[in-house]
Amino acid sequence: MDIQEIIIQTNKLSETRAFYSQVLGMDSLKEMEHSVSFAAGSSMLTFQQGNSSVHPTYHFAFNIPENQIQNAIHWAHGKVELLPVTANSNIADYQSWNAHAIYFTDNNGNVLEFIARHDLKNASATAFTAAAINCISEIGLVTEDVPTFTDQLMTAYGLTLFSKQPRQKNFAALGDDHGLFIIVGAERCWYPTNIPSKRFPLKVVIGNDATNQVLEFN
Repeated sequence: MDIQEIIIQTNKLSETRAFYSQVLGMDSLKEMEHSVSFAAGSSMLTFQQGNSSVHPTYHFAFNIPENQIQNAIHWAHGKVELLPVTANSNIADYQSWNAHAIYFTDNNGNVLEFIARHDLKNASATAFTAAAINCISEIGLVTEDVPTFTDQLMTAYGLTLFSKQPRQKNFAALGDDHGLFIIVGAERCWYPTNIPSKRFPLKVVIGNDATNQVLEFN
């Protein structure tokens, strides 16, 4: 599954524009009065101005070259504060996924992830920058009933369970190494933080078997 675009909300559009362009160095693709879109490899990350009294937070991940997790850590130094995964490390070692990841938050408190998936064999010798991002590879979806919601998405959109992640009562993953829906129960904290998962408006454009589909969640 390819995630073509995610459209999420912020109540701090100007600050968000500055964070992604000036701090992370991501290229702006579209700028309008109430929205801004950034290039994330083959994907597009779009923020829309939401209700100023609501502070939405999301989780999403970017695939990076599988050999560049240490390069990404070096690049992040002085830009963002990496979140601790253990007492001694900022790197998550997902052995069953054959992947390593690092996490940080943006100006909105969104939980961002850079993940190096070694089975993709997408190593790069180019210096790591935001331009090294391959795509948006995960978006978190929050629900009150993970099993039912997971079944509904599988039936409606022809999605399949991620082969590397056993299905759980409060957690499921749909898709593959290129793109995943991370489905979690409401109030389950986004790993590796104490930020509770909550439902906020979200639109996702996916490509599955060469067919683009738009999913909208309110």
